[in-house]
Amino acid sequence: MSTHPSKSAAAPAAEDTRRGFIARLRARLNRGDSWLSYDLANLLPGRAIDAQILDELETRLLTADVGVTATEQILADLRGRVERQELRNFAALLEALRNSLVERLQPCAQPLHIDVARRPFVVLVVGVNGSGKTTTIGKLARRLTDRGLKVMLAAGDTFRAAAIEQLEVWGRRNQVPVIAQQSGADPAAVIFDALQAARARDIDVLIADTAGRLQTQSHLMDELRKVKRVIQRLDASAPHEILLVLDASLGQNSLAQAEQFNQALGVTGLVLTKLDGTAKGGAVIAMAERLKLPIRFIGIGEQAEDFGEFEPGPYVDALLGTGAET
Repeated sequence: MSTHPSKSAAAPAAEDTRRGFIARLRARLNRGDSWLSYDLANLLPGRAIDAQILDELETRLLTADVGVTATEQILADLRGRVERQELRNFAALLEALRNSLVERLQPCAQPLHIDVARRPFVVLVVGVNGSGKTTTIGKLARRLTDRGLKVMLAAGDTFRAAAIEQLEVWGRRNQVPVIAQQSGADPAAVIFDALQAARARDIDVLIADTAGRLQTQSHLMDELRKVKRVIQRLDASAPHEILLVLDASLGQNSLAQAEQFNQALGVTGLVLTKLDGTAKGGAVIAMAERLKLPIRFIGIGEQAEDFGEFEPGPYVDALLGTGAET
């Protein structure tokens, strides 16, 4: 008998979860007086677009960590349209800005696809200390078990005893098995054992934690490469997803991390965490522009519900304060 929920039952629940996540995103990202568009209309005497409003908009985009390159391109397009008198009022300017941002983010909006034919589908989760890796793993496990998938966790961050304990807490909470060894064990050996166990138990998805890496420490990157090689001894196609978790509140600083991890491992997807309460939400646009990597999920808080797939439209609306309330 299949453990997978029926489509008729799962679809409404999934849509309710999505709507709830979008509502929380809107409430927590660049909230209220930190919206990019906040109070801009008051700078428009007679509601005509002029150089002052475009200069102010440029400053806000840069302050929100959209990045110099993306900001220059966006403003060049908007200035050209103003000169051609295509944007005659604030509403038209805001709509043009929204469309420009959504267009830049759209290519990166690629959900994580679990190919159950590759059982177990191996997700290797990497990132620096404090980025929210272990919490992300717990939330992802919850999301996948809600879809009826059999999930196992591997406690590959063996350098921090607290990381192993935290993963075991998430395992109990989600009722999924956790493969762990003592603190200080070889991470590659732990994950190798977990992959063997996942095969034996017919697990759909194995999610492996790794130690938080300082991207400037090459020997630690070498160890992650070793983990990848060891996994491939059992399954040449694995890991099937290398998920990099980035603290979005760090803004542009996260870009350097991402480039180092991608160069070392070949990152296949991003999770952007800690977007709640930050005024640096524009960094997502800079990342999309420079990294060209799929953004699988975003996180806006500590709870399992504060985690959802990345959707450019709702994200930009939360950033600008546009769109209808959810």
